[in-house]
Amino acid sequence: VQLQASGGGLVQAGGSLRLSCVASGRTHTIHAMGWFRQAPGKEREIVAAISESGINTYLADSVKGRFAISRDNARTTIYLQMSLLKPEDTAVYYCAADRTGYSGSFYTTNKIEYEYWGQGTEVTVSS
Repeated sequence: VQLQASGGGLVQAGGSLRLSCVASGRTHTIHAMGWFRQAPGKEREIVAAISESGINTYLADSVKGRFAISRDNARTTIYLQMSLLKPEDTAVYYCAADRTGYSGSFYTTNKIEYEYWGQGTEVTVSS
């Protein structure tokens, strides 16, 4: 499975961006998916997660009310709609997919439980 993330860029504070992550290859093996981010000098952290069914989602407290995660009907693409962006949202955003544990209505927020990772897309929010 390969994950291709896109949609990052430079935006002013208060602006919006929409990230996309497209899975290819043996996509029938992937279940839950998620978005993580890593700012310079910091650890990679969970931003959002979505179950295989797309019904259940998770958003980190830092992005609740501003970000939304969604998944297409084919379950091969996830999106992260980011609004009211803040300078502290600046990071490289990675999408990830779980292969083994979280099917159906379940997801995980633990990065070590995601087997597949995309290459990352950079988001820079200027003040």
